[in-house]
Amino acid sequence: MGLLNSLFGKKENKIVEYLNKKAILLDVRTAAEFNNKSIKGAKHIPLDMLQSHLKELKGMNGSFIVYCASGMRSGKATSFLLNHNIDAINGGGMSSLSTLIK
Repeated sequence: MGLLNSLFGKKENKIVEYLNKKAILLDVRTAAEFNNKSIKGAKHIPLDMLQSHLKELKGMNGSFIVYCASGMRSGKATSFLLNHNIDAINGGGMSSLSTLIK
């Protein structure tokens, strides 16, 4: 409970902070995954398409909570966005993120 709870609790707090400031949910899974199940209102751009949507994402003038199935692709996407001066946080996997969304 100690260290792990501390680490994951901080991540949850950061996600809630972003949700409270109306961050945009960004799903970077494949089209098939997104069409099978998604979080209502999420913007869908597969990880391999982020580069071609960079101008669009910058134009949204917002913060992003990026998610995928497990947190691996969303981690890569978050790094990409941050490297392009777009405020983003890795929301991890969809199933754990959806428990924080009301």
